[in-house]
Amino acid sequence: MQLNDFFEPYKGDIKEVAIGPEGKAVKIGGEKTLPFHGFEGQVGIPVRFALEVFDAPPEGWPEHLRSAYADVFTDPVAWANKSVKQFGADLISLYLASLDSDQADVAKIAENVKKIADQIAVPLIVMGVGDKDKDAKALVEIAKVCTGTNLLLGPLVKENYEEIAKAALEGGHSIIPQSPLDINLCKELNVKLAKFFPKERVVIDPLSAAIGYGIDYSFSIMERVKQVAVIHNDEMMKAPMVANIGKDCWKTKEAKEDKTQGILWEALTAFTLILAGANLVIMRHPESMKLVKKLIS
Repeated sequence: MQLNDFFEPYKGDIKEVAIGPEGKAVKIGGEKTLPFHGFEGQVGIPVRFALEVFDAPPEGWPEHLRSAYADVFTDPVAWANKSVKQFGADLISLYLASLDSDQADVAKIAENVKKIADQIAVPLIVMGVGDKDKDAKALVEIAKVCTGTNLLLGPLVKENYEEIAKAALEGGHSIIPQSPLDINLCKELNVKLAKFFPKERVVIDPLSAAIGYGIDYSFSIMERVKQVAVIHNDEMMKAPMVANIGKDCWKTKEAKEDKTQGILWEALTAFTLILAGANLVIMRHPESMKLVKKLIS
């Protein structure tokens, strides 16, 4: 008799989502058990890691974070390629920092995104600035300009999900619906999207927080989302999850004060949320990513 003879297989699973065009697509999800519970069922695709790139030089970063990218800050393509070739990122997450400007040119931003997507060897995630109107305008244009590249676009919130999702559907992209640390709101948005958008192109963002700054809420929600999908077989919750942690980790005073402390702060936040069920983690410091990859390998 073997150990798995004592376990009853879970009824649910997590959908596989492919990000990126044919030839350089990366898949996430696919598990039929809880994180690291390989003794109970299929563990699916290993956790994937993205490093952040800004489309305009970032402000307010501590020197021990800036130094990792100091030679490429003004060139997003070079920054992205360094993150892939030197640091080993599985994907690139492009933060549309230039969208924050009052003089932001959405058409120019979209063309720049296409240039970056075309010149890197891995899939591209495109993240707005968290302003529902600015994000909607930019992501709709990007979806059109980058048709066929299967970007992962986000965040989509309840106020703008419909227009962004429709543009993403037409352009052949995947999306990141975001809900504010509430499993009911998460499911509500997923239900609305499921009426016209394929579930195999959705990655959930339940919102992430850093260690010491609300990670217990993030962990609790992500864990419940995964359990509802895998254990209770809820069709509306079967999307893989993303933990976008770079911003929240590196704005903490602890991370700003000391390099080692900052790297560990981000790494431990990432590992904690992977334990909760994150399939994709977006990080800032390459040494943090390296630590987490080593830990889960």
